[in-house]
Amino acid sequence: MTQKVEDIKTGYALFRQPEYQELLAGKRDAFEESVDADKVKEVFDWTTTKEYQELNFNRKHITIDPAKACQPLGAVLCALGFENTLPYVHGSQGCVAYFRTYFNRHFKEPVACVSDSMTEDAAVFGGQKNMFAGLENAYALYKPEVIAVSTTCMAEVIGDDLNAFIGNAKKEGHLPESVPTPFAHTPSFVGSHVTGWDGMFEGFLRYFTLNEMADKTVGSNGKINIVPGFETYLGNYRVIHRMLKEMDVDYSFLCDPSEVLDTPADGEYRMYAGGTPLAELKDAPNAITTLLLQPDQLSKTKKFVTDTWKQEVPDLQIPMGLEWTDNFVMKVAELTGKPIPASITKERGRLVDMMTDSHTWLHGVTISLFGDPDYLTGMCKFLTELGCEVKHVLCHNGSKRWRKQMEALLAETPYGQDAQVFTGKDLWHFRSLMFTEKPDLMIGNSYGKFIERDTKAKGAEFEVPLVRIGFPIFDRHHLHRQSTLGYEGAMYILTTLVNEVLAKLDRDTMELGKTDFAFDLVR
Repeated sequence: MTQKVEDIKTGYALFRQPEYQELLAGKRDAFEESVDADKVKEVFDWTTTKEYQELNFNRKHITIDPAKACQPLGAVLCALGFENTLPYVHGSQGCVAYFRTYFNRHFKEPVACVSDSMTEDAAVFGGQKNMFAGLENAYALYKPEVIAVSTTCMAEVIGDDLNAFIGNAKKEGHLPESVPTPFAHTPSFVGSHVTGWDGMFEGFLRYFTLNEMADKTVGSNGKINIVPGFETYLGNYRVIHRMLKEMDVDYSFLCDPSEVLDTPADGEYRMYAGGTPLAELKDAPNAITTLLLQPDQLSKTKKFVTDTWKQEVPDLQIPMGLEWTDNFVMKVAELTGKPIPASITKERGRLVDMMTDSHTWLHGVTISLFGDPDYLTGMCKFLTELGCEVKHVLCHNGSKRWRKQMEALLAETPYGQDAQVFTGKDLWHFRSLMFTEKPDLMIGNSYGKFIERDTKAKGAEFEVPLVRIGFPIFDRHHLHRQSTLGYEGAMYILTTLVNEVLAKLDRDTMELGKTDFAFDLVR
């Protein structure tokens, strides 16, 4: 059972070969103690019922597919957004392997991140020795300008003090005093990747500006600050850059990993490509104001900016869709005194034209979606602008306050008045809803494909196609280079949605001699 040089097969095709099918059947019979196919179908069918849904929604002591990641993952992404910065995780090696592979699979890029490899002895005696050796080795091997330190569960459970450990490492000569070391405590057992990003970003602000405020004056540099939050669509960084440049606005983009996560294949490896320069971060308190692109997830950042920098943070929503992008552009124009250029007005007009062109196909399409709080808020706003009907919104890491805001937003439009909003629920809850209260489409990350598969397994008429918009996207390529923000991002979302609707219509009408009377060339 070996590959043949003249006929190399991929995994799927290889395991369809008779000898492999025989091997797998023998494994099932001899070792898996599996039940018969009828019993499997019986249990499967039961999990698609309303009766099972009620039991499912009443469970309290287990989470299945949580639709979120942990805090340190967000902290790592934040650190990657600053110039010459190495993310450093105080914790076990396996945790950092998880963070790196998660980003590797999404961005299809190598991701620099180190660990001080805490093991059982560190769990008993504390991880200070690990940090001494880890910081010394990381600085010697990778020569970063900044080392950004976060934590995992193990370090947090035993109460390791990052401030003390880093200070001791410098005092004892393991790391030069001159090396900046912003840090954040990011326990995985609370919060999520978005709160981890916020915590690490606040750590950067605190480290580089807290004790340097004496000569700072709000508005003195004439700039505005942009804070993206946990953002994995690299096109979104570029969209905001482009729009602000077209408006001739002076700005500082505080945290931008788009270069290090999208380096060219030209024979040179760049461990520290791009990123926000430290000089810009240090100058940020002198800006006119700071705009938070994902305000719900940036509570620590907002508090620091208002209390320490003394800047007023405008009350804006994520700039997704038509109205909220309008609000963003108009606020920037108001703050800076810069006119909105014809190029942006024309781009807006193209979006409106696209919405008009596709309205007949998107109006009344029912959609269920899952993801992070700000993303879901913006997506629901745009879906209702398109005339789609929002059916279910599931946000595992959404707060009670966010839920009330989402419910109020959806209640404002007839396209959202019947929507159900769930917080603290997981993808197994979402799966039940797809069977008992079927929408036309679902929107979410790659993990939704298993729900799509299950709905199709019940029968073609039960299938709920997945539209992949969110994080992570593991099973499709290059979607992370697209955009979801601004007018350009709205065009991408609209294009993706309407073409999925049309593709589904083609699949439903291509049965020869039965349904193909509606298999039209022009849609």
